[in-house]
Amino acid sequence: MENLPYAQRTATLITMLDKIKTASVPEKFSQDFVAEKLLMKGGTPRSIIPFIKKMGLVATDGTPTERYKEFRNPAKSGTAIASAMRELYEQLFEMNEYIHDTNLNLLKGLIVEATGAEQNSTVVSKTLSTFQALRKIADFDFFSEEEIEVSAEAADSASTYAMPQIHSQRSGNNGGEGINLSYTINLNLPTTTDIEVFNAIFKSLKQHLIQE
Repeated sequence: MENLPYAQRTATLITMLDKIKTASVPEKFSQDFVAEKLLMKGGTPRSIIPFIKKMGLVATDGTPTERYKEFRNPAKSGTAIASAMRELYEQLFEMNEYIHDTNLNLLKGLIVEATGAEQNSTVVSKTLSTFQALRKIADFDFFSEEEIEVSAEAADSASTYAMPQIHSQRSGNNGGEGINLSYTINLNLPTTTDIEVFNAIFKSLKQHLIQE
């Protein structure tokens, strides 16, 4: 198993991210830029540069990306970090799509499982601290809203499909003996603690089926 990405010093990472917000966008995000413009000198800040690239803020050639520019926008900063986390820790999100909302013990357990490292290893502790630091400044609400919309659309599609089946059976009753109809709807509900996701699904079902 491969190690998950992590920063050597999370405090230095957060400081660098804060300075990126206020400094102008460079042509190249280089060691000179970090030292002269961000005023972060020494080996520790230089060690953070590769992680900034892994976050998708900077291209391999040092060119700031669109995500870099979005991160500098206060309105998009949190979602830019959330997008970066979903890429950085794709393996963890595959194991638990709501990993960003889990408690510390569950998060650590999944990191141990993903890396195969010992619980008290440097890999686990640094990965855990990096994830923790980033999720404090990330905004996953945008993704939650998208998921709610998708769930509602899926419920609408299921309801639209079911309705013609029911109407066709009812229309077959031409004044003869009553027909008792029953039907079963199978839903694959997402694993989530967000009640709004379920509200969106069942609201759609109520509008299209139950009121009928």
